[in-house]
Amino acid sequence: ILNGSGMGVGSRRSIVLVPQFLKMARPSTESRRTTTQTAGKAYQGSITAAFFSVMEVQCVREGCQSETLRRMAGSVPEGRCLTVVFKGPRKSLDLLCSSQEEAERWARGIRTLQERVDNMTHKEKLDQYPLSMSYEEVQTLLQMINIDLSDQYAHSLFQKCDRSADGRLDHEEIEVFCKELLRRPELDAVFIRYSANGCVLSTVDLRGFLKDQGEDASVTHAQSLILTYELNEWAQRNQFMTPNGFTMYMLSKENCVFNPDHLRVYQDMKQPLSHYFISSSHNTYLTKDQLTGDSSTEAYIRALSHGCRCVELDCWDGDGGEPVIYHGHTLTSKVPFVEVIKTINEYAFKASPYPLILSLENHCSVEQQTVMARHLKSILGDKLLLKPLVGLPASSLPFPEDLKGKVLIKGKKEKVEEDSSGSSDLDSSEDEASRGKASGKKEDKKPGVSKLSPELSDLVVYTRSVPFKSFEDATKNPATEMSSFSESEALRLIKDSGMHFVRHNCHQISRIYPSGQRLQSSNYNPQDMWNAGCQIVALNFQTLGEQMDLNRGRFLQNGLCGFVLKPPFMRQPGSSFNPENVGGGPGHRPVLLTVRVISAQQLPKPDWDKPSSIVDPQVWVEIHGVPIDNVKKKTNHVDNNGFNPRWDCTFNFTVHVPDLALVRFVVEDHDYTSSNDFLGQFTLPFSSLRTGYRHVRLLKLDGSSLSPASLFIHVKVTPSKPSAGRAAEPSAP
Repeated sequence: ILNGSGMGVGSRRSIVLVPQFLKMARPSTESRRTTTQTAGKAYQGSITAAFFSVMEVQCVREGCQSETLRRMAGSVPEGRCLTVVFKGPRKSLDLLCSSQEEAERWARGIRTLQERVDNMTHKEKLDQYPLSMSYEEVQTLLQMINIDLSDQYAHSLFQKCDRSADGRLDHEEIEVFCKELLRRPELDAVFIRYSANGCVLSTVDLRGFLKDQGEDASVTHAQSLILTYELNEWAQRNQFMTPNGFTMYMLSKENCVFNPDHLRVYQDMKQPLSHYFISSSHNTYLTKDQLTGDSSTEAYIRALSHGCRCVELDCWDGDGGEPVIYHGHTLTSKVPFVEVIKTINEYAFKASPYPLILSLENHCSVEQQTVMARHLKSILGDKLLLKPLVGLPASSLPFPEDLKGKVLIKGKKEKVEEDSSGSSDLDSSEDEASRGKASGKKEDKKPGVSKLSPELSDLVVYTRSVPFKSFEDATKNPATEMSSFSESEALRLIKDSGMHFVRHNCHQISRIYPSGQRLQSSNYNPQDMWNAGCQIVALNFQTLGEQMDLNRGRFLQNGLCGFVLKPPFMRQPGSSFNPENVGGGPGHRPVLLTVRVISAQQLPKPDWDKPSSIVDPQVWVEIHGVPIDNVKKKTNHVDNNGFNPRWDCTFNFTVHVPDLALVRFVVEDHDYTSSNDFLGQFTLPFSSLRTGYRHVRLLKLDGSSLSPASLFIHVKVTPSKPSAGRAAEPSAP
């Protein structure tokens, strides 16, 4: 074991990877003993086992592909090495196995585990009960699953389920105990409301429920749900759904608040690139802040795995004639340009088939720019777009559909015409460094630095970087020219000339980047930029929080492909939509959104180091959109219950421009003396919101699943008069 969880070689604490739940992934006893003994000798200290969930793993990379392993290339056998890359900011785990065969078994085992977890049915999840439990173990279980029961109630429930009266619950008794514990009165109430006899749902009853849900209420669909979710054979044969079957259905992915039709690419992908919001990353190479953080190829893996379609490469001269990527004039580490391109080549189209834009911030000498061009062409091969598409004018933007599997280079491009001095026009410096990016310093204009390598210039086809002068001037330029704006510049233009910015973004692509004063790599609010139709709204993917939640929510639709078609009123050259004033006109079609927050299930603890703590949860329901729509409302908090808290709190919102709105659910642990702890969240486009009784599957800060934690809500959407006021105050039914 070479390193893990931020510990480098030589640490006095090691990590032993112990596979859970999958026998085929377990090394032999002798192998484990050898690994443990070797690690103990290497670190000369006690070994502390550390565990991680397979759900936390982004991918497994075999061989010496991480920064640490590449530095050790030659001193360790590549076939015995592998790297576990985690989701979120957690550092990767580099492993050295005793043989190549063992390394292959580990990689295969972890991947198999990931696949099994992803494809596990709800019934299979319910079957994961332990073999036997004492009352003390039951008490521990209750604390682990975040429920605070009185000893009297817990003991009476234990005795009720202990039919053998031997002081322990066996497998069947544990199942009864868990079912009693998991009983959902709020679901039972919905069931009884639609059941004609209060005992089962007939096909007719189920169709009535589906109709009210706004779903397919056909006989065929109702019967298919009974066959899928009803476990009772008698009920299945007679086409009935019991309360248990109904609960299984309501807890399934089929009942999620997010429209399942939007999990596929459903939008028109044959419109110009400027007509789409494009998932975009800033300083993609960084794992933490932009002053001292590490640069890593794994940061590109994480971004690309989340559907990011525009990544940034800050390129500087490196030793030995090889360019490097890092945050210039800072203490961030450096990563070879060639390794970044190799990683991009491997992961570019695993999450999305649509075009990937490489945004080059070029600080290299002409010589090393030529090296960059050579690496791009040799590594990316046919993926790299080298010339305009046949049959399309060179000055027009192509469609995402026509660029599937292609990598586009965004950067400066040398013009053919010459100015009065006889030199070619290179005045296209719109990079962030020229504006005092992070260090607050202006770039020195050294000889050669501002010159452009013809080989690199030739690689820029549809995304040529140019400085922005004015909206009027931009209308004279081809659609293939694009400008970058700092967040403050963009906000000023939105405030002063919002309608013109929307029109500009119908014709050309705009890239927005964070202020250079964000030294800790914090993020701005991307919604402000989407309101103006800006396409490439670049965020620090490594910095978790509300802004990245909004970004994930925006691109959750359309198959997570990283491209989302802008609303029609933002794609018209003469649009009169003004993001600062939507009292009427295009995009203004008010609706009344009613959200009833009913309950939550199995919320996590914010601090697992305090096993005795129980959360006091409260829920925020937020609308993010144009300024007139922005509003946040919260429920009361429930004391000492993270297992099945109940609120039954109703909120009403008037959403004026639903095509741009996002709906965000946030669950926090209420605290009187300090700021509330984050427990989970879920953000989705208003257009992807399903009505009826739904479960909201909560996510962690890094966007990964928090299963089985969820909210149970009811959603209703009705037309609203244009003159309707702001959202009403919450009311309890």
